[in-house]
Amino acid sequence: MSEFYTTHELAALLRVKERKVYDLVAKETLPFRRVTGRLLFPRDEIAQWLRGNGVAGDAQVAPGPPRSSEGQRPLVAAGGHDPLLEWALRESRSGIAGFFDGALDGLQRARAGDCIAAGLHIPEGGEWNVAAVAARFTDEPWVLIEWARRARGLIMRPDLAKRPDCLKAARGLRFHTRQTEAASELVLEQLLAAEKMKRADLRLVEAVERSETDLAMAIADGRADVGLGIAAAARQFKLDFAPLIEERFDLLVWRKAYFDPPFQKLVALCLSEAFRDKAKALGGYDVSGFGTVRFNG
Repeated sequence: MSEFYTTHELAALLRVKERKVYDLVAKETLPFRRVTGRLLFPRDEIAQWLRGNGVAGDAQVAPGPPRSSEGQRPLVAAGGHDPLLEWALRESRSGIAGFFDGALDGLQRARAGDCIAAGLHIPEGGEWNVAAVAARFTDEPWVLIEWARRARGLIMRPDLAKRPDCLKAARGLRFHTRQTEAASELVLEQLLAAEKMKRADLRLVEAVERSETDLAMAIADGRADVGLGIAAAARQFKLDFAPLIEERFDLLVWRKAYFDPPFQKLVALCLSEAFRDKAKALGGYDVSGFGTVRFNG
């Protein structure tokens, strides 16, 4: 047995939500350690803390000052997966961890206080992301800034007898999809509607992939013939690509976190020549609008 509790394990022990554990950490009410950006809680010190504060199974935790609206949040970027963002978080040495499980998942995590930023590419007719954010965060201190514009389309095996250039032309081919929390599934629905098609018209494989990279890898491995992905992922695995739409990928950022050193390290990198060179090397990106404010709560 480890000598440390994880956040999830401690929340289960206290019978509270993980959010409450983060609150207690922010108030420095309970003992904890930060190891490579991860929160860990020493078992022996937690046991003493429980005895000293009389915490029992009814989740009566030690009292403390009210948590302000500008309180600490986990140093995590959630939301939609983007290879350029994934690279930038590492290259900038920001210390911000990436947990990319879909734009809709990112919205939920932002609302729950489980991240400082969320990547979004939610289609809204001719616009992106603003309506979805305004519906949830108008009265909260979040700002939506443009990250990049990305080419999205059909990524496919290069050895196909006939290269599809639209969804109708992809009928009969094994079509790979993403998880329901991924905004690319919303884009797929929009593109299907434009071609007067339904999902049932596609030959969908049973499995789903949870990132742009995983989708491209599945096609490169021969587990599917085609899928809806971004140009950067297709290039990475030397797959063919037929562009269908340009989408705008934005970052929803907790305002206080934007001005803190970790996020400012990320911003500094994104204003550099190295960032522009990496976007060009990955392919399918237009980063000329980086930092443009699209919504300010």
